[in-house]
Amino acid sequence: MSTARLLFVSLILTTAAFAQQQSGPQVTIPSTGFAGLDQYRASRIAIYTDDYGQLARYRDANAALKAPAANENRVVFFGDSITDIWKLDESFPGKPYVNRGIGGQTTSQMLVRFRQDVLDLQPKVVVILAGTNDIAGNTGPIPNQDIEANLSDMAELARAHKVQAVFSSILPVHNYTPKSQDFFAQRPMSRILAVNKWLKSYCSENDLIYLDYFDSLVDDKGLLKRDLADDGLHPNKAGFAIMTPMAEKAIEQALQK
Repeated sequence: MSTARLLFVSLILTTAAFAQQQSGPQVTIPSTGFAGLDQYRASRIAIYTDDYGQLARYRDANAALKAPAANENRVVFFGDSITDIWKLDESFPGKPYVNRGIGGQTTSQMLVRFRQDVLDLQPKVVVILAGTNDIAGNTGPIPNQDIEANLSDMAELARAHKVQAVFSSILPVHNYTPKSQDFFAQRPMSRILAVNKWLKSYCSENDLIYLDYFDSLVDDKGLLKRDLADDGLHPNKAGFAIMTPMAEKAIEQALQK
């Protein structure tokens, strides 16, 4: 091999090695054992690294929202996709209720945005519905005690800012339809029941409102009633029709405190 060719090959190898060093190690996302959840988590990498709490989602809407009028009973509904898809204007027509749900979020993400999406809006009441995505492991494995710690932090922040907190139970899930299978398998009923038991006790001990959707939505098998959610997780119109008066009653109780 000529000297020129040797130099050329050496240059190529050196360039390749440098490029490999610059690109850094390849990141492997641990499998959850659920193909759908693995794909979901992989699709969220940019969010998890660049805007973990997704503060950008409501930044403009928050800036455009005026301060509450005198005697306005503003309420923020704060949660994940179950809140996100809830059409509050249809369920509570004419009410000053603000939706700040973001699909897929866990309590860890919600805690990051609690100030911007709840406290800064100066509500009298916040209705919190969270935890199902923690149990599923959307942002990674998390034990029940850490879910509970996140919910406790939200309660303490709300109390410090004189916002009455209503804590909703985690909803039951079902596996009655083909598209409900993954959602159901990711959310063991034993964990849902355990977090709900803790949450009910915590609310009782801290003079907070516990909004028990679970008991009103569960069937005789301990699962979410088949006709209330097509995918086993997200309430449909019939599901929200049951939840609406329950939320309204809880809000009225909170406003009287």
